[in-house]
Amino acid sequence: MNKKQLFDHIKSKKSFLCVGLDPDLDKIPKHLLETEDPIFEFNKAIIDATLPYAIAYKPNIAFYESLGIQGWEALKKTIEYIPQEIFTIADAKRGDIGNTSNKYAEAFFKKMSFDAITLAPYMGYDSVIPFLNHKDKWAILLASTSNIGALDFQELMIENSGGQKIYEKVIEISSKWGSDQNLMYVIGATRVNTLAQIRKIIPDHFLLIPGVGVQGGDLDLVCKYAMNNFGGLLINSARSIIYADSTVNFAYHAGLAAAELQDKMATAIQKYEKWSL
Repeated sequence: MNKKQLFDHIKSKKSFLCVGLDPDLDKIPKHLLETEDPIFEFNKAIIDATLPYAIAYKPNIAFYESLGIQGWEALKKTIEYIPQEIFTIADAKRGDIGNTSNKYAEAFFKKMSFDAITLAPYMGYDSVIPFLNHKDKWAILLASTSNIGALDFQELMIENSGGQKIYEKVIEISSKWGSDQNLMYVIGATRVNTLAQIRKIIPDHFLLIPGVGVQGGDLDLVCKYAMNNFGGLLINSARSIIYADSTVNFAYHAGLAAAELQDKMATAIQKYEKWSL
């Protein structure tokens, strides 16, 4: 999917919503455990309920890998079930070089037909380029994340840099490896104070922003500081939507949660929009 197509979906749905498909057998409704493929049945119901409001889905690959072959089969069926016009992200956080990256790119882009994959850019240029060689596919680089450990490295000041932090340098350098047509960045919603500065470095790139909802990120502030002329945002929400209810009515409540969040996004879009809907 290219940038214009993604922007068109944002405008048509007035939504930045990316639903995280992170199914945990210990948390999904118990009645699903009696089905042949509980993970797929859970995902299918969530997709059906949230599709009117979502522009993207983001399976966290660890929740599937941990189940072995059964998990990979459920993931494959899930991706095949999502309509082709909806953006799909493999939240795989891969980060290696050479033939290994080439094989990861083939696996997620060719074999499983994801539109994008999350990557850890620590190993540099040659760990990311293989993913940028696929037409209309996206590399989403971890930049400024919400976890406590982010302070260990990302926020460190670089000596003799005029106060530049490591995450800023990562964005500055890596943005030259591709373009706003194939590179996105992960910025945690709880890092609102970084968004204005990040937009100075990459004004036109899309940002994937987790942390709105259970983690306490402020949707209005994220939209205020991070929206751009192309929408520029994919705001991920997982637990507050997919685990909104644990009864047989779980999908209905997931739909309500998605609708509520999309409505807030529509309000923010109207408030801060920089384009003509």
